[in-house]
Amino acid sequence: MGLSLHGVSLQAQETGESEALRDMTGYDGVIEAERQTVIAAEVSGRVVAVSVHPGERIRKNQIMIRLDERAVDQNVAAKVAQERAVRATLEVATREYERQNQLFAKGYISQAALDRAEARFKTTKAQTEAQLAESSALRAQAGYYVLRAPFDGIVAEVPVSLGDMAQPGRTLVSFYDPSHLRVTAQVPESMILSSSTTVPSRLELKGAGMKAQWIIPTYVTVLPTADPSSHTVQVRLGLPGDALHPLGRPGTFVRAWFPSGDSTREVLWIPLSAVVHRAEMTGVYVRDREGHPLLRQVRLGRVLEQQVEILSGVSPGEQVVPEAQRALTQGR
Repeated sequence: MGLSLHGVSLQAQETGESEALRDMTGYDGVIEAERQTVIAAEVSGRVVAVSVHPGERIRKNQIMIRLDERAVDQNVAAKVAQERAVRATLEVATREYERQNQLFAKGYISQAALDRAEARFKTTKAQTEAQLAESSALRAQAGYYVLRAPFDGIVAEVPVSLGDMAQPGRTLVSFYDPSHLRVTAQVPESMILSSSTTVPSRLELKGAGMKAQWIIPTYVTVLPTADPSSHTVQVRLGLPGDALHPLGRPGTFVRAWFPSGDSTREVLWIPLSAVVHRAEMTGVYVRDREGHPLLRQVRLGRVLEQQVEILSGVSPGEQVVPEAQRALTQGR
């Protein structure tokens, strides 16, 4: 029975001829948020409410943490009472100063008496303004006991628990904006100098036991400075907000693939479905001159999407059966 399968003609793919099969080099990268925030305590206080947990989506102005504000509330109440008192004192001093001005205009009091009345008025006014400033600062401080989200995001970490004592500078919540993520990778200077980063690069994102997801970056930015010790340059690649893998979160390691600088290197690719694994042997079915499939051992290289690179065992122009399982079935 003859085979009806058509083979895949292996042609040498020069870098730049086919985007899907171009010769690419991968570098380790890590996902990070373009916008991430750490909320730290600005005042001392015991944690009395934790309203968020890691992984939770939050909205702008949503309450995340509350600190015990009873002491500051009492201070605010005391300041309010003092504020009323100094306002009343200022009103009395103002009326007295106006009355002394009228008496001076009529010649009933001396200039020295008017000066003393003016000094008392200015002193009382300064004291009132100082008291009002203290009250305003205390009211602003009261807002430090209720921590709200400055923008929509996802909670990354809540390193405090109910009852903990917060001190100024202690981290209470960290969160990030999941709609603006990027990948940073350290790439050799030689690759940057020999390859145009305007050519679309690719990101490979996968976890254990999960199929790889390939993402085309929304942008590629090469930082203008290099690390003198490692001779690498940081490259940033934007992640689209609507194409994220379940593991696509800050801290996740990915592979960033860039076009190789060698545009003359011959690269041979075949479908992954063409590969046969038998014990320790890896091979593919190559059609002979009569069109019959013959198993041949090969050495594989990189995997890119559903393609695998052939390093040795097959030459350009030979016909490889694209689906090894069908070759086995129909060849019986």
